[in-house]
Amino acid sequence: MGAVSLDIPASLTLNAGNPPGPGPIRLGSDAHKNLFCHTLLATFDPYRPALMEWPRLSAATQRKIISLPIWDIAVQTEGKAGLRVASYGETVRDPLLRRAIELNAYEEKRHKHVLHNMVEAYGIRLAPEPDYVTPRDPEWAFMVTGYSECIDSFFAFGLFELAKRSGFFPPALVDAFEPVMREEGRHILFFVNWVAWHRRNMPAWRRPWFALKIMAVWAFLIYERISLGNNLANGQDNNFTVTGAKDLGAEVSVQELMELCLAENDKRLGAYDPRLLRPRLVPRAVRLWQRVLRGVSRA
Repeated sequence: MGAVSLDIPASLTLNAGNPPGPGPIRLGSDAHKNLFCHTLLATFDPYRPALMEWPRLSAATQRKIISLPIWDIAVQTEGKAGLRVASYGETVRDPLLRRAIELNAYEEKRHKHVLHNMVEAYGIRLAPEPDYVTPRDPEWAFMVTGYSECIDSFFAFGLFELAKRSGFFPPALVDAFEPVMREEGRHILFFVNWVAWHRRNMPAWRRPWFALKIMAVWAFLIYERISLGNNLANGQDNNFTVTGAKDLGAEVSVQELMELCLAENDKRLGAYDPRLLRPRLVPRAVRLWQRVLRGVSRA
């Protein structure tokens, strides 16, 4: 199979428009919607996976890359994400919001193509992909993808930086994956602002149901990750976020890794308009865990 790419939809090449002017923005307002949609659209990078040059690696480095137990689940995760986001976009009537979600879906699908081309370039064998099923509840599927990325991106930012510092990824390979990391930051920023805007613009009678839906999504994601941990313990599966620094050959403590994740999360999301919401649950949970550990150590 040769390198694969993805045609950029013509609607996504249009001008992103003008962002709101300076000053406070009320969550749920048209200005809020314009800001988070404009931020995603205006920062679009039109790179093409088929034209990306994968650097030549030493035999030892290539063996290390091949040995990472992440590639099957990474490809499948992006395959599901692209379909889920696109399915929700088809239900959206607001033209600007729909266009932004279409871009989000396009970028998720492009991540899958990037991974496919990379594994082919380095001779990584993938398991057969499952069938990707169109979700029956597009909003639920979009929320599962969005909140899942809020969790995974937080840890991925730190692990990616750790891979750079340790030399596990050579600089040329780091540069090749940097656009994907930037897009993950843009996606979670867009998603948490969509949640806030969407909740404030639905009828009042739907808001309690939507809050319950958010709780159900988090319960599902927690269950999913507990199941993943059990599979890992049984030697059935692996995941980059779970195995983390050990797979990268880096000698860092859990506390040091969490500090790096917090710093990288703040750095990457700090590049955008401060009026936009940021994902808060995972960073707050990690900071709370750190305070508890410090309290225990002083006791």
